[in-house]
Amino acid sequence: MDNAQEYWLYDLKVETVVGDRSPVCRHIEGEFFLVEGETLVFSQPTKISMYALAALLPLLPAKQRQTDIADWMSTDAEVACPDPHCGGRFRITRTRKRNFTNAGTTGLPESRDTPYWAKENSE
Repeated sequence: MDNAQEYWLYDLKVETVVGDRSPVCRHIEGEFFLVEGETLVFSQPTKISMYALAALLPLLPAKQRQTDIADWMSTDAEVACPDPHCGGRFRITRTRKRNFTNAGTTGLPESRDTPYWAKENSE
């Protein structure tokens, strides 16, 4: 495999929305965090339930990748809070595409280059 091989991931915005039912958990309409590569970026005063975050985490890498237009990952944007009595939801929006290389993201010592996040900080 060519270690300079490039691939694209979407950055994401994960925003709290409240539907027609009251939230049981701490869900504040409009609070959000960003996903940039592998990094979750929170600004103050955003807070999120660890149980809700645990439910969201498996979906985020799939939402970052290019999917077929008919795939539900492309069409469905909202995820319900895992508490069945809660009215909180999370809207996941793809914001921009970011380019990565295998060499900038791999853990294999013989294939490594400068990590992508170190290159971003030096620019």
